[in-house]
Amino acid sequence: MARTGLGEALMTWRAAVAPGDVGLPGRGARRTPGLRREELAQLAGISADYLTRLEQGRAANPSAQVVEALARTLQLTGDERSHLYQLAGLAVPAPERIPTVISPGVQRMVERLGDTPVAVFDAMWTQLHANALYVELMGYREGAELNAAWRNFLGSTSRVRQTPASLGQLQELQVADLRRTAGRYPHDPNLQALIDELRRRSPRFGELWESGVVAEHHSTRKIIDHPVAGAITLDCDVLQVAGDDLRIMVYTAEPHSRDADKLRLLTTVHT
Repeated sequence: MARTGLGEALMTWRAAVAPGDVGLPGRGARRTPGLRREELAQLAGISADYLTRLEQGRAANPSAQVVEALARTLQLTGDERSHLYQLAGLAVPAPERIPTVISPGVQRMVERLGDTPVAVFDAMWTQLHANALYVELMGYREGAELNAAWRNFLGSTSRVRQTPASLGQLQELQVADLRRTAGRYPHDPNLQALIDELRRRSPRFGELWESGVVAEHHSTRKIIDHPVAGAITLDCDVLQVAGDDLRIMVYTAEPHSRDADKLRLLTTVHT
């Protein structure tokens, strides 16, 4: 029987793992690189015959437990693990927690955009990092106020000007986006705690949550009432960081406008 994509992938990954990488002695010269089939099978807790049939395409539909054991033993990356599950015809297990690590490259980008208000949020809209101009524009936040959903349902003040209609629309989008995030991270304890608190304390949130709507938060135009510069109209764009599930929020003004002048004024305030 011809080898399958699953079989080819297992053989390629097996050849890439040195015995020493998994705590096995080298045992002298080897005819082929990587782990022997018997070694991988033993480490993964399956029979060598079953692994042989998987690699040769004579067995199909391995269980999620077998796939996870193989991925762990082969020391696969996150993307490789997901690919292995897909080759096996299985749904990729949801990650346990929402990513909160900001790569050095993203941090450098945020800091180098010193004349642009920029902040980084995780998938549940908790602010992880902001440059100085963003803090000057929006004000300093801490604790629960760092989460945009908590702030818009339970918080008391905001510099973003809202009408009842615009606030209602924002809340609808935030709840729909949180539901989308909950579908990807059903076991994240911080996300579940946030949703439970909002459902308990905000009837509006509970009503929107029960509607079951799923959507993604999108870009918009906002008016920020700053205590020094006054009202500033800015475009708010949300960029995604591929692979990290982070959102970068960027505020920009129309070029050569009064709003651009006011934004430049704020750069002198925070320096």
